[in-house]
Amino acid sequence: MKAVPGRKTDVKDAEWIADLLQHGLLKASFIPSAPQRELRDLTRYRVSLVEERAREVNRLQKTLEDTNLKLGDVVSDIMGKASSRIVHAIADGETDPVRLASFAVGRVRASKEELEAALTGKVTEHHRFMLNAHLKQISWFDTAIEQVNAEIARRLAPPEPPPEEQAEQQDNAESGEHGGDENEPEPSACVPPSSTCMAPAVVEGQPPLSWQEAVRLVDQITGISEQVAWGVLAEIGIQMSQFPSEKHLASWVGLCPGNHESAGKRYSGKTRKGNPYARRLLIQAALAAAKSKKSYLSTQYRRIAARRGKKKAAVAVAHSILVIIYHVLRDRSTYQDLGSSYFDERDRQAIQKQLVRRLERMGYQVDLQPVA
Repeated sequence: MKAVPGRKTDVKDAEWIADLLQHGLLKASFIPSAPQRELRDLTRYRVSLVEERAREVNRLQKTLEDTNLKLGDVVSDIMGKASSRIVHAIADGETDPVRLASFAVGRVRASKEELEAALTGKVTEHHRFMLNAHLKQISWFDTAIEQVNAEIARRLAPPEPPPEEQAEQQDNAESGEHGGDENEPEPSACVPPSSTCMAPAVVEGQPPLSWQEAVRLVDQITGISEQVAWGVLAEIGIQMSQFPSEKHLASWVGLCPGNHESAGKRYSGKTRKGNPYARRLLIQAALAAAKSKKSYLSTQYRRIAARRGKKKAAVAVAHSILVIIYHVLRDRSTYQDLGSSYFDERDRQAIQKQLVRRLERMGYQVDLQPVA
């Protein structure tokens, strides 16, 4: 759609776009419905709140380091249950390392002696003021995140029927009668979409897929939590009919290889620009899946990371997760993990030859015999 260099103006751009549209050379963009756009605002705002909370926790850690308190070196989470009680006690004026170490209840990896050594420092009135300010701000972020979570859950919940319909259903249940004609189709669970009603995905010949069911299906995938499922579905929706294939969806998100080829030579395969919010969540899910044990995605991550590096492996696994989400939502099926031995079984002969050659190069004579 770019014009010839040196001949670009806003008017000529508008004329050129109108000419392309008149000849049917433009494809429609994916524009979600108003309720889904509102859900996007909530999920994106939640991500911003989580990031701001993490920054405030880092500021709290910096203040503790300024007092020579090495609490972060002996606990895994500076705002965990035990460490949070210790930090609140420090902010309230407690300075005795023995008493501070006694606040560590629950699962703490450090011993009592290590805690006492880490909690020996010099805390001034200025530090207490800063700690109280950080703790108050973190508490505000926690409350805001809980409120946004509750609002997202309310948006995704099925709408309640009107009071008149509830009373009628209650009367029918008490009398044991069925209101209306038996052949009459049931009314849709979701009337025309509004800010509190997310329209379900309707596929011919299948019952409509609700947002709760979509979250449940996506949440089963390795590495995806409920919050990540909220964010991803808010970006791509639950109706996969708007994307002709999983390749179109990967291209729209920006998780497919780019094309830069000239004269038969490939210069770069850098991923193209796409939806940054869905891309970030999927890469986060890929890094979480890489830490899982005996799963297909973790095995795929290690195989690619050994050859191409960890960052490219994370993008590749994120692409695989997106493809899985596409098929799970399109086919209304549950996720079936292929297992960690999938690649070994798929390339069984090649792996045998590779291992035999490695042993022969080391000076061994190999004779493979199957185990009975």
